[in-house]
Amino acid sequence: MHWLSVDSLQFPHPKYADADGLLAIGGDLSVERLVLAYRWGIFPWFNPEDPILWWHPDPRFVLFPHQLKVSKSMRPYFNQRKFSVTYNRAFPAVMAACGGVDRPGQDGTWISEDMLTAYTALHEAGYAHSVEVWQDDALVGGLYGVAIGRVFFGESMFSLVSNASKFGFITLVQHLTAQGCQLIDCQQGTQHLISMGAVGISRKAFLDVLIPNQAVPLKQFVFG
Repeated sequence: MHWLSVDSLQFPHPKYADADGLLAIGGDLSVERLVLAYRWGIFPWFNPEDPILWWHPDPRFVLFPHQLKVSKSMRPYFNQRKFSVTYNRAFPAVMAACGGVDRPGQDGTWISEDMLTAYTALHEAGYAHSVEVWQDDALVGGLYGVAIGRVFFGESMFSLVSNASKFGFITLVQHLTAQGCQLIDCQQGTQHLISMGAVGISRKAFLDVLIPNQAVPLKQFVFG
């Protein structure tokens, strides 16, 4: 296993990840390292008591924006405008709410204070973004992720009322599609995401999208 130095910004090639997708250990959560990681589809995921673990799973679950599926049950939510959506209005609150979600098979959350601090810095640098879903004046759902070039890397979502996060995700995908988004990275598959069109692709196919993406300006999307 490759151990990262805090003094050097580098990662091994994703092909060296183990069978579970673990690629490297250590380093730090600086803005510079996180941007480099996401350019290659590498992301941190670890328990608060563990060292920083960096992942690049194979297969990778993604959504090609033109394959977005909006179910019949969701259409009344949009027709009746049951929610409103904003971007980057409450990033720390969205991330904290994502950390508070109970998830089957998981004890606690990986969204620690260190992660919240790191991604808030990434947000302030213009790379991490939040989607807020409101019902009247209450924040009832949302998600956050990282935008690099024409790819959006989704990190986590939450819902306090039925279908709020799905409403926010669909709105985000439609918003980014209009700006030429090539791929939404979902990291790992869930029934929630699969129902909206997410599919598993190989690491090679994933990198085939990411490598050309590195040639475009890092900040492509307008949120708001």
